[in-house]
Amino acid sequence: MKAHRPFTALIFLIAAIFTPMRAMGAFGLEDKGKVLVVDSGAGLVFHVDKTTGDIVSIRFKGGAELQESKKGSHIASGLGSATKVTGALIGGNVVKVTLATNESNGAVKGLTHYLIVRKGVNNIFMATFPRAEPLVGELRWITRLEKQPFPNSPEPSNIRVTTKTIESKDVFRRDNGTTRSKYYGDANSHGKDRAMDMTYCGVSGNGVGVWMVYGTRESSSDGPFHRDIQNQTTEVYNYMNSGHNMTEPPRLNVLHGPYALAFTNGQPPTPVDFSWIEAAHLDLIGLVPASQRGSVNGIASGVAAGSQGVVGFSNMTAQYWAVVAVNGTYISPLMKPGIYDVKLYQGELAVVTGTATVSAGTKTKLDLAATPFPPAIFKIGEWDGTPAKFLNGDKIVTMHPSDTRMSPWVPVTFKAGVDPVGKFPAIQMRKANSPATIQFQLTQEQIADHVLRIGITCAYGGARPSINVNAWSPSKPPEGTEQPRSRSFTIGTYRGNNALFTYEIPASAFVKGQNTLTISPASGSSDLGQWLSAGWVYDAIQLDAASAK
Repeated sequence: MKAHRPFTALIFLIAAIFTPMRAMGAFGLEDKGKVLVVDSGAGLVFHVDKTTGDIVSIRFKGGAELQESKKGSHIASGLGSATKVTGALIGGNVVKVTLATNESNGAVKGLTHYLIVRKGVNNIFMATFPRAEPLVGELRWITRLEKQPFPNSPEPSNIRVTTKTIESKDVFRRDNGTTRSKYYGDANSHGKDRAMDMTYCGVSGNGVGVWMVYGTRESSSDGPFHRDIQNQTTEVYNYMNSGHNMTEPPRLNVLHGPYALAFTNGQPPTPVDFSWIEAAHLDLIGLVPASQRGSVNGIASGVAAGSQGVVGFSNMTAQYWAVVAVNGTYISPLMKPGIYDVKLYQGELAVVTGTATVSAGTKTKLDLAATPFPPAIFKIGEWDGTPAKFLNGDKIVTMHPSDTRMSPWVPVTFKAGVDPVGKFPAIQMRKANSPATIQFQLTQEQIADHVLRIGITCAYGGARPSINVNAWSPSKPPEGTEQPRSRSFTIGTYRGNNALFTYEIPASAFVKGQNTLTISPASGSSDLGQWLSAGWVYDAIQLDAASAK
């Protein structure tokens, strides 16, 4: 029967009144003159400034503005006006926005950055191809968000609760003596990640979460164990390189990523699929498809029990790593062709080096075997490239040494074989807790020539260990080590260049019964204060048995 038209119109009117308004528009790309508007079709809408390439507006499912009003979200500290911004709809289901700087750009010359959205997916996929290092001195993506929608920002890097600056305008203190800094990472959801452990970090609130999902780190710098900035209050970062105690130069003329900014209803993101990007043929500069890659596999042996085995690969254009399985086997991810330096790590300490050549479509076989450290009269710590078991060693990556949650940094007298490792300090600082004194017992049969080993993971201010054994001291102090010209253990990292200092001590230096070893930092550099004084982070200390050389 034919419906009565006024009755039909009334039904549509009632439906319109009681049906919620759509919070999002249709998927696609729209040029609004000053901005490009990208709509995921699933709730995410963002605006890209056509002059600077900044993201200047972000809304999720019709909610409040998420983008900070004073600054945009961008590469480095912003690309500036000499930026070409273009958008394209590809295949009806992908939007690609390309930001490109030219040789006149004052922020970074010759950089291409991509913002990519797939229909129905609330992620902004990104990739960055730098031909030069940004003038700010680091390659990073910064998402700058309003604070009010995100009360659940990670505490170690939440500076809005602080009241005093204590170091270099980037480390802060609360009234209760605890410290906060962008250097102290996430730890809200899973800790301040090493590069090999990176999954995601971010902030959340009522009905919304914004998360950086890191994707591949093959073009980043500093290997599997590097830690860098992840958050600051409601700023969410992807650091691809920086000046933060880095031991490698930046990798240029390669594609960084893809990585993604994921939007959720507040919960952490589910694993993000990046594989579709290669299949979509988006013509990303520097993207190397799987068909043009190879891999390395083999058996890694000799890693000390209790330490994780990791095989690292690096050259001027890429870095990769593989975890050694319980049965000693390892297999790398797919790698770009080239010749790679290879290191087998015991924990984070390189114990074997080698090289491997990777060719497209091939599997390269490489076995690695570590030589154990010699037996010891005493050993403090483990030879694993970390200070994990030392006093405060578990706190370095998430707080400043002055933090009231740290155990006090004072000169310690440590009885080898008696005191727990946790009594010995993770950091030796000239103005804070020097000297360190170690007392150890020798029998008459142990009076002989011995080798003392002191391993460090990083050093500040050119520091190296100056020692005395009873009344004996070396004829000349040890040479300094090559380390990054940066703060280290005050900015949430103990990772620099591992170094081993060895001292050949004659039998005449020792006595039967109690012996005393003192360790102090030697350095020709001036100290900048109690915490920024010459020092290092310990890996382990060992007095070899007499038969070891």
